[in-house]
Amino acid sequence: MSALRQQTLSPAPLIRLEQIQVRIDERDILKQVDFSLHEKEIVTLIGPNGAGKSTLIKVMLGIVKPTAGKVLADKKLKFSYVPQKFNPSHSLPLRVKDLLALEKCSSTLKAEIIRDTGIAKLENSKVQQLSGGERQRVLLARALLRQPDVLVLDEPMQGLDIQSEAELYDYVRSLPEKYGCAVLMVSHDLQWVMQGTHRVVCLNKHICCSGLPESVQQHPEYQAIFGTNRVFYQHHHDHCAHGDHAEPCQHDSRPHIHPEPEV
Repeated sequence: MSALRQQTLSPAPLIRLEQIQVRIDERDILKQVDFSLHEKEIVTLIGPNGAGKSTLIKVMLGIVKPTAGKVLADKKLKFSYVPQKFNPSHSLPLRVKDLLALEKCSSTLKAEIIRDTGIAKLENSKVQQLSGGERQRVLLARALLRQPDVLVLDEPMQGLDIQSEAELYDYVRSLPEKYGCAVLMVSHDLQWVMQGTHRVVCLNKHICCSGLPESVQQHPEYQAIFGTNRVFYQHHHDHCAHGDHAEPCQHDSRPHIHPEPEV
């Protein structure tokens, strides 16, 4: 059964943000943002350039302290973060296996993650010499080795070809059931937004709209940001609907909102 069929959310979220405001140099980056993430939930965060998506992630991770508002989470909650960019200095002789060795876990789990992310042949390679797609796979593997409660992915598919991207999306889709983690992803891939997520949150300094993918695309604020012609790809004839969520089918069409530098 697909992990994206009807899911029952745990009553209490893993993390809850209440009325978050971030103001930098007299400029509002985030305004009165309420956001929550539940156990084993996959949430995709979308929005235009400068919407504050990366800032919201950094508030969740404790990297940015909000000007106002509260972040409510168990202190034992473990995060893993895969950033958009990771460019270690070329003067640092860092091999992939050295990077992975920084995270302690069982050899069985490590072998499984290395196999599933397709990086077995890269272990002796220097991180600096990897292609963008290879580097993203390595960073995802390292993030999973931490055995997080919440996995945060900031445009993790950059640099991948279409086939590799589809394979990695399928893998990410399996993670909540496979490892018990919630997933928060910033993504401009509208096919992923439509097929691969339980909930979409549209951010433009504040939460414009939030809910099921097919309902968010009809929201006036979403259409004001992206236009009525920039909607999620839909193919209802191939969906097997069960409650609030639908089982995705396979399709080659891959519409995107093109990513730009993020605040």
